[in-house]
Amino acid sequence: MPPSPDLPIFRHTLRVYWEDTDAGGVVFYANYLKFFERARTEWLRSFGHSQQRLRDETGAIFVVAETSLRYLRPARLDDVLVVTVQVQGAGRASLLIDQQALRGDELLAEGTIRIGCVDVQSFRPRRIPIVIPA
Repeated sequence: MPPSPDLPIFRHTLRVYWEDTDAGGVVFYANYLKFFERARTEWLRSFGHSQQRLRDETGAIFVVAETSLRYLRPARLDDVLVVTVQVQGAGRASLLIDQQALRGDELLAEGTIRIGCVDVQSFRPRRIPIVIPA
């Protein structure tokens, strides 16, 4: 999934720790979802929104509705990764986000994540209460 040249790409740097790896010494496949989640959280923070404050002030939270991931190369202990966030589409109550995990210029994993905005009490879909740069 090549990034669209006209949409901004957010980059979050992280290091692979021991607890991120499996018995083979590579990042456990499910941990890429955690890396992607961290990058989305930092992406929100980059334009002034914390998820806790969003919940407290508006009663809205984001939930993952759908994921599609592709693994290309392994990351290993102590690797420094850059995880990207790029909004590909935005609706009233959802976002479609492309993400990549890279080691230098080497693409390790990529995915598309659909995020839904829901009311914290009812878990019913609701309009996203903040402006999302897309």
